[in-house]
Amino acid sequence: MPLPRNPRWKLAQLVRFAWLEARACAFAVALFVGLALSAVVPLPIPRYDALLCYGIVLTAAFWLLRLETGREVLGVLGFHVVGLVFELFKVRAGSWSYPEPAWSVVAGVPLYSGFMYAAVGSYVARAWRLLDLDLVRYRPVATGVLATLVYVNFFTHHWLPDVRFLLMAAMVAVTWRTWVLFTVGGVRYRMPLALSFVLIGFFLWIAENAFTILGAFRYPHQIDAWAMVHPSKFGAWALLVTVSFVLVATWKLRNDPRAEGSDTRSYDWPHVNTPHT
Repeated sequence: MPLPRNPRWKLAQLVRFAWLEARACAFAVALFVGLALSAVVPLPIPRYDALLCYGIVLTAAFWLLRLETGREVLGVLGFHVVGLVFELFKVRAGSWSYPEPAWSVVAGVPLYSGFMYAAVGSYVARAWRLLDLDLVRYRPVATGVLATLVYVNFFTHHWLPDVRFLLMAAMVAVTWRTWVLFTVGGVRYRMPLALSFVLIGFFLWIAENAFTILGAFRYPHQIDAWAMVHPSKFGAWALLVTVSFVLVATWKLRNDPRAEGSDTRSYDWPHVNTPHT
């Protein structure tokens, strides 16, 4: 059956897609709302400690309300740990700092900061479920190795040459002809995997600007007065997203009955961009 192609239908599809993306971002949006409110509402405890309590309550609420599954909550906690390790190193290296006092601090890093990384993991996991994501020609081993090197480079570039541009080129090569399949309004679409990393990285860079405005953390050039986060951080986020994606993909594909355990997966291509039957 041919798909309708009129502008009204396309607009409806765009609205459906935006709504699904908004639902996937629910944890991140709720975290941002809490951060914004904490900047204007008087609190009985230091702000960063209140945000830690808020993040814990938020995680529990998402699980109790069935907005996230038990596996997704465990994934959020995993991202929290990965993020804290990253923060401990970066704050010590002087990459950024936290301007406000707090009790729940380890080596200058408030524990609430892990929830910012958990929000990214929550988005990837929820988007996978809500948009019924699947992968074509995904190379899990090669992509996983590169994502690990990306994560390591964020540490080692402080005393070794920064090879992020080489890693970017390698990631494009490894994900060449790898497609993300997703469903909107009963219609299956596809997008290059590398493009999805770039788009998510861009929106994370926008969110980072908003978070620094609200004092979630500060870069050295923002200490005296707020200034835009350097555009180079957009590329850094696009790379860091690969780490989040690989972590979620590993557990999703392991539990996908369609997964064949090989480096390449094939699908019935006419199924793409046609209604489900």
